[in-house]
Amino acid sequence: MIDKQRIEEALQTAIDYSSADQLEVIASSRSTALTRFSSNYIHQNVSETNMSISIRAIVNKRLGYASTNRLDKDSIKTMVEKATEIASHRPPDPNFVSLPEPRPIIERDLIAASTVECTPERRATDLRKLIDLAAKNNLTAAGSYSTGYNVIGVANTLGVKATTMLSEALLKTVVMSETSSGYGSAIAVDIDVVDVEEIASGAIEKALSSQNPVDLEPGIYTVILEPDAVADMVSFMAFAGFGALSLQESRSFMKDRFGQQIMSPSISIWDDAFDLNTIGLPFDFEGVPKQKVTFIENGMAKGVCYDSYTANKEEKESTGHALPAPNIYGPLPLNLIVAAGNSSLEQMIESSDRAILVSRFHYTNLEDPIKTILTGMTRDGTFLIENGEVKAAVKNLRFTQNIVDALSKIELISADRRLREAFLGGSYIPWLKIGEFNFTGVTQF
Repeated sequence: MIDKQRIEEALQTAIDYSSADQLEVIASSRSTALTRFSSNYIHQNVSETNMSISIRAIVNKRLGYASTNRLDKDSIKTMVEKATEIASHRPPDPNFVSLPEPRPIIERDLIAASTVECTPERRATDLRKLIDLAAKNNLTAAGSYSTGYNVIGVANTLGVKATTMLSEALLKTVVMSETSSGYGSAIAVDIDVVDVEEIASGAIEKALSSQNPVDLEPGIYTVILEPDAVADMVSFMAFAGFGALSLQESRSFMKDRFGQQIMSPSISIWDDAFDLNTIGLPFDFEGVPKQKVTFIENGMAKGVCYDSYTANKEEKESTGHALPAPNIYGPLPLNLIVAAGNSSLEQMIESSDRAILVSRFHYTNLEDPIKTILTGMTRDGTFLIENGEVKAAVKNLRFTQNIVDALSKIELISADRRLREAFLGGSYIPWLKIGEFNFTGVTQF
């Protein structure tokens, strides 16, 4: 196990070797073990331990980068020198002001011994429960189960120094019959809170109830989206407009709309790495403490998140949302939260004369970031609701939908929420009932 001390020593080594005007270093180690299973059999166990160090050097507003996966002093020194030399040959960036100054960081306890010390036997024992339940129902299960930990540290020559540890257990499964499938997943710091049987039961129920799906014509329908589908949709919207760089480059749907009602008043979306329902680092990849940022408040456009580069351009402070440099995306939220409502899935179904229940999306892509037009397909359980009851499983549908418009037509939001792995980090998400959703095509399965 690579501990915090070794990462902190690597950070200090890079700082001590620096001759640049300013220098930033990110050092990390990751140890992961993975069990894969298919056709109701475990077929692979692998493990990996890797480390990396990334250097950003600034010389007369010129930025240079270098990285390696070796943490010995000679390798670190070489990368510091290389980044500095590269900086000296690059054109100056007139928008660069400075790396961030140190700010107090609130620690989070994100490490669980049960996850760090998890053995292949433990994962196999858990998966046996899942596989046995699938086999009992004449279904086949496939998926993966991983456990591991990260040590992440950031420092710069202005005095920033922050290090933390994070453990993670992640289970994903697809349970299948000849004509259907069901999906289940869980992500947690502590593997002991992952309820494998509950995840298996949910996926099995979807696979059984979605057998022999029928055709359904495309069109505009009321939809009930489960948390996996909502997390996919919201994270793409965040990518399209919740970061300051997209706003500054005039490609954010939020541009010129702050203070305006752009969604249903029942929708509020924010990022908060310290919410106990999320798994969020206490600082970003510049060592800046994470701040809560509200993007949508009661349907109104409220704000965006910043790193030091975008904040300095507007004479603001970073909100602690920097990604590892260099990156072309700018700051992005990694711990999205959608406000809960007061409904339930059962109430959503009972209140629907005709609607489609969507378990999750697949092959989603953002066609137009400014218009937030998302396209993709339904997957692992799509159902037709009529007169307040689930009437039939339907074949998967392709959709093309403006996300902001969809979130303007909210009818109900669940009180219950789930933590879901998403396109951007992890999201804490409810079920949504949306009055209009555009399905543009059909599939053969």
